[in-house]
Amino acid sequence: MQLEDFNYVLPKELIAQTPLTKRDSSRLLVLDKETGEICHRKFPDILDYMKKGDTLVLNDTKVLPARLIGVKEETHAVIEILLLKDIQKEIWECLVKPAKRVHVGTIIDFGEGKLKAKCIEEKEDGIRLFELIYNGILVEILEELGTMPLPPYIHEKLEDQSRYNTVYAKNLGSAAAPTAGLHFTDKLLKKVKEKGINIVYVTLHVGLGTFRPVMVENIEEHKMHTEYFEMTKEAALILNETKKRGNQIISVGTTSVRTLETVMNRYGKFQECFGFTDIFIYPGYQFQAINALITNFHLPKSTLLMLVSAFAGRENVLNAYQEAVKEKYRFFSFGDSMMIQCN
Repeated sequence: MQLEDFNYVLPKELIAQTPLTKRDSSRLLVLDKETGEICHRKFPDILDYMKKGDTLVLNDTKVLPARLIGVKEETHAVIEILLLKDIQKEIWECLVKPAKRVHVGTIIDFGEGKLKAKCIEEKEDGIRLFELIYNGILVEILEELGTMPLPPYIHEKLEDQSRYNTVYAKNLGSAAAPTAGLHFTDKLLKKVKEKGINIVYVTLHVGLGTFRPVMVENIEEHKMHTEYFEMTKEAALILNETKKRGNQIISVGTTSVRTLETVMNRYGKFQECFGFTDIFIYPGYQFQAINALITNFHLPKSTLLMLVSAFAGRENVLNAYQEAVKEKYRFFSFGDSMMIQCN
């Protein structure tokens, strides 16, 4: 398939720049993946599409306030780094701007010495390895000095940093939020449980690659980025029992999908495991794990749009997106939601 097959026209004014006051007040477009039928609801109405015994799967990764602005010790030039991956104790892989000013031995100072980063290795595409130098607890230092690494299409300042994390975020390690989960509140999750629906958590740490464009015309030639994932024994047990009963497994977000499908592809069942995945899901892929998907609206020509198209059919998805544009839905990370299911 060609990259242009996943293009659509989106007016810039529909790209949500800030979150809504209430997380669950977003709109919900419901798409029947078999018939292509569309209906318009509010996000709390997802309860109407779940029944007792179903399992809702959430990604409990947590985004670090990992965007840091500092100065080079030698020249006081302003340097921005984004912490991407904890390689080993105090060694982090980072994206640097401007990278041409940072070489092995360069020391960047943040917060007047509260945190320093010494470059120990240069990689391609603006990536550097840094040794972090600090006293105290790194997370607390980042909360003081860092900001959330918002996607490049968001230009407004985020007043409340917590709004770029889900209410159930737990395991630190993401460079971007699993945004389909941003719509959930504690109250709504309580209602899910009260209806007899299981909630299980998986972890997939979202990397910066989620924002990188596909650069090849033939999408099958695209190389996916690698991300770390985990599935607990408890989650695997509940998921296997759900599948055995014939109930729905409802994935919240493409990151949860990638985790669930990775595990099923490797083991033929759900089981306790961890590791790295570079699974690339596009039309033609045969899903083994999920029955329904709650997701946001994704960028044109993105691997996320390809995944959604694989699940619901490219024409169905693009028709739904056209309808969402017509009805002035809010798009991308802080935008409205979509549920794909089969009646």
